[in-house]
Amino acid sequence: MTCEVETRGGRRTLELRRRGSTWELSLAGRILNVDVTASAGRWSLLIGPPEGGPYVGAGVGRPAKSYEVAVERRSNGERIVYVNGLAVPVSVIDPRERLVRRRGSASTDAGPRSVLSPMPGRIVKVLVREGDVVAAHQGLVVVEAMKMENELRAPRAGTVSAVKVVEGMSVEARAVLVTLA
Repeated sequence: MTCEVETRGGRRTLELRRRGSTWELSLAGRILNVDVTASAGRWSLLIGPPEGGPYVGAGVGRPAKSYEVAVERRSNGERIVYVNGLAVPVSVIDPRERLVRRRGSASTDAGPRSVLSPMPGRIVKVLVREGDVVAAHQGLVVVEAMKMENELRAPRAGTVSAVKVVEGMSVEARAVLVTLA
């Protein structure tokens, strides 16, 4: 399976292949071996070099690392991936969706779209006002959680129809911050 994954750090191509009881992951030119154990809606991942060899494109002899991962699906097609408790907003771009859009089908981005807080926190900065026209991936709001600032970006181009927060305000997880028309 091949897909594109978009996070705050940009877009990356991700390839997953089943290899016996484990998975092989290709990401940014590195091939990794992934052992997955699922339990109660969470996954435990052990990520290390491919069987029989060191990482491709990385240092030799690096040990495997263990991660606890949970995925929260959002209604707008985005996901919040929690890696060892740290929330990372992620969009998975299915290559089949791009083909459908190129052929002239109706866009799934039509209609209002809410930008939600991925975690409880405090609003550090509001970067837009009602009526502003924004580009896809433009910063909208900065939320501070666990002493880390997270800039939330526009999932698509549009016009800001509502700003529901002000600087200094505390928000809960999944609170609506900004609505795009």
